[in-house]
Amino acid sequence: MILSVTEGEDKPFKYPLMFRTSKALIVNKVDLLPYIDCNINRIINDAVSLNPDLRTFEISCTKREGLDSWKEWLKEEINKKGVHH
Repeated sequence: MILSVTEGEDKPFKYPLMFRTSKALIVNKVDLLPYIDCNINRIINDAVSLNPDLRTFEISCTKREGLDSWKEWLKEEINKKGVHH
């Protein structure tokens, strides 16, 4: 699932099912953190408390940060399924 930091840090407990059933959480727009009131650590800690197996990625598409680790994880997941690309 994708959660933008501009949506707020309350989302894991507001929508717990999404976090419990997801394999990965992409926290997007992290480049905006200096300009908004959002605690990314709270988002990640709350999400992982709902789903300890959740992989988290902090991404800024604008600055192209964090994309490589997410893409590598996606490739690993595809390979686990035996899907050829």
